[in-house]
Amino acid sequence: MSDPTEEIPEVDYVEGTGIPIRGNDIDTDQIIPARFMKVVTFDGLGEFAFFDLRFDDEDNQKDHPMNEERFQDANVMVVNNNFGCGSSREHAPQALMRWGIDAIIGEGFAEIFAGNCLALGIPTVTADHESINALQQWVDDNPDGDIEVDVAAETVRYGGNEISVSVDDAQRQALVEGIWDTTALMKANRNAIEETAAQLPYLDQTRSDVEADD
Repeated sequence: MSDPTEEIPEVDYVEGTGIPIRGNDIDTDQIIPARFMKVVTFDGLGEFAFFDLRFDDEDNQKDHPMNEERFQDANVMVVNNNFGCGSSREHAPQALMRWGIDAIIGEGFAEIFAGNCLALGIPTVTADHESINALQQWVDDNPDGDIEVDVAAETVRYGGNEISVSVDDAQRQALVEGIWDTTALMKANRNAIEETAAQLPYLDQTRSDVEADD
């Protein structure tokens, strides 16, 4: 049987430049407005991330970090508390990922949002209010500065500083061991799943009923 983790990369470390998104209780409707969710695939959602905060009714740019040239190559987002609250739409982390975000550091995350990020291999790590504010200010002052997110060690390093962060135990294990992509895991274990299904009498009965109808 295939190794169940062979197609899933381990995410124990993310490195890159940051982008600060300030404000508590930023909900998923702000991250991706509902009108942009009427899509067949998630492709192209990145351009609509934070759309209503970035553009006015005439599509003119507002003052927002994601519109600033200095942050266009950023892949580590630094946020405040209760980020991703509101509806459970998976389009929110999908939009952020397609904009270019590989990891998010914040004071706190809505549970479902964090789970949806995990499904994409995006770590959501937390630190205290003072540490996040200091990091956001540093990113503002050093848009090209390097940030290192060590998921396994639960640390973030930047500009000669190191802060302790928290990663949910289940999330950290899934990311570090490369078992965060449940779809890939199922594909890799297809034979085992089919063998298990074949032993379940109610599935056999369902299959028999369908074959009889045909």
